[in-house]
Amino acid sequence: MSKLVPPHGGKGLVCRLLEGAALEAEKKKAAGLKQIEISSRAKGDLIMMGIGGFSPLNGFMKKADWKNVCEKMLLSDGTFWPVPVTLDISAADAKAVKAGEEVALVRNGEVMATMKLEEIYEMTETDKKWECEKVFKGEGPDSQKFWEVAPNDHPGVKMVLAQQEYNIAGPVKVLSQGEFPTKFPGVYMTPAQLRTKMDERKWQKVAALQLRNPMHRSHEYLAKIAAEVCDGVVIHSLVGSLKPGDIPAEVRVRCIDTLVDKYFVKDHIIQAGYPLDMRYAGPREALLHATFRQNYGVNNLIVGRDHAGVGDFYGMFEAQEIFRKMPTPAEDSKRLLCEPMNIDWTFYCVKCDGMASMRTCPHGKDDRVILSGTKLRKMLSEGAEVPDHFGRDEVLVILREYYSSLTEKVEIKMQSAAAGKGM
Repeated sequence: MSKLVPPHGGKGLVCRLLEGAALEAEKKKAAGLKQIEISSRAKGDLIMMGIGGFSPLNGFMKKADWKNVCEKMLLSDGTFWPVPVTLDISAADAKAVKAGEEVALVRNGEVMATMKLEEIYEMTETDKKWECEKVFKGEGPDSQKFWEVAPNDHPGVKMVLAQQEYNIAGPVKVLSQGEFPTKFPGVYMTPAQLRTKMDERKWQKVAALQLRNPMHRSHEYLAKIAAEVCDGVVIHSLVGSLKPGDIPAEVRVRCIDTLVDKYFVKDHIIQAGYPLDMRYAGPREALLHATFRQNYGVNNLIVGRDHAGVGDFYGMFEAQEIFRKMPTPAEDSKRLLCEPMNIDWTFYCVKCDGMASMRTCPHGKDDRVILSGTKLRKMLSEGAEVPDHFGRDEVLVILREYYSSLTEKVEIKMQSAAAGKGM
């Protein structure tokens, strides 16, 4: 009997991925349906619906759910859900289909799913801006001048503003997990696969470390703090698409492999990957990370400094604070049961002669090596020396090899805190 936290929403794992004869039959049917080209973000969302990662969702959101989620972080039935999961189409495609029809959802020539259209609704520029303000606007300096900077500097806002004129909603039947099972064998896991692995180890209290950057010493320290108080830790990295300048998943996976092999007790650590694209929604995305981690069997999400943030749009610990402000539905099954494991800003302190945090280190900023994934990427991309204790030497070898192979450099904008201000 599993002792892991139950999936979100009270319906078990809602998996829309077809297999066997049902899959083959749906593929044949899909060949005769109108094809709708989808974005990379929608592909990741579809796969998560397929494997149960987005339980209890069974398809893309109707307008009522979209509005409720943006405004109240609740689905229409009162279930907690922090970010909209929608599918946009062009005005021409919207005119060519009608409610009640089925369509095939395609990404770069591969049919990813079929969808029963229950609703087609317009998304005006006003609607898109309203979504951006509700989901992406934070309390950092850049959000004080949100519409001056966000359309150019916030990748999540840019993505929403670039969406097409209509959304379609309805249940999906997912036909593919894309390239992830073959590209990341042993790392990419469905919620059922990860749950099985953790049940075999008899884990009950589990923490997840969310990663989109290469794993540096601060990440390692966070994972080890969690390992001290939990049965195990899942280093759960995003293997979907990122913004330009971020490091590809295959490079990050190699770095994590090296660290797990050399610096962790393997009985208490699992490396896994999930197929989403980053939305860079800061606090709201921290809640999304906790929501789908619950589906993977995780009951604690490590939340440190500027979780899922970008630029200076969010306060340093705004992602921790939002867990205290989120709605709590009356029914347990509709609540978010994955709780934050809040950890203060961590760094290497020369005087402490080790990793420390603002809670444990009494020394000043001149004694601290400030650790940040963005700062590491900037130093490596510019060929600068990486300070001692910033990253493990074995990891830096892999990252330098990657950066030396690049023919084009992308300018990396530093967040003011990551640059060392304000400590």
